[in-house]
Amino acid sequence: MEPNSVQPSPAASSPKLIRQIIQYPHPTLRHRSKPLRRVDGELRQMIAEMLELMYARDGVGLAANQVDLPYRIFVMNPTGDPAQKDQEFILINPEILSRRGGVEEKEEGCLSLPGIYAPVRRSTKIVLIAYNLQGQQVQYELEGLAARAAQHEIDHLDGVLFIDRLSETALAAVREKLLELEQEFRTNRRLGLVPDDRQIAARWASLEGLRT
Repeated sequence: MEPNSVQPSPAASSPKLIRQIIQYPHPTLRHRSKPLRRVDGELRQMIAEMLELMYARDGVGLAANQVDLPYRIFVMNPTGDPAQKDQEFILINPEILSRRGGVEEKEEGCLSLPGIYAPVRRSTKIVLIAYNLQGQQVQYELEGLAARAAQHEIDHLDGVLFIDRLSETALAAVREKLLELEQEFRTNRRLGLVPDDRQIAARWASLEGLRT
């Protein structure tokens, strides 16, 4: 990717670019994100809004496709505390280099699957590389909640949801709630609140053409 050459407009004078976190089973959640090759002021604003949304919903991580953007980027703060800016991560084109320390099963939830929690097996330590907003490559060794959250968000960028990693028993326990979300999605689509798949795919292509 290239370093930034465009500065973002002041937040106060910029219209909101991101309106909401999309919910399962919206097609963008299954879209494999393409690597970014250009970062500009508009994308910086989107990232700021992703952080704002994440904190507003008491999350610790948020991937771009959760806000209907087909970009390979996620934000994270394992503390969930907006005051702890030193714990914020903005990770562009992230890639896990290695998984270490064994595997641990713990409960996970997701802002795109509200009200659903289930145990997921994840590596306890990972080494991750990515780019920052200055176009510099960075590397992190993460463990505990940070490692789990990063694996969860990178799954999102690959079109994978945490429910895909559940055992048959755990999946059966949340199936009724999944069906409720699916019914809500169908209702919203009938009401014209969600575009059809062709329109969504055309939007992906348009946005990807700008920066990937």
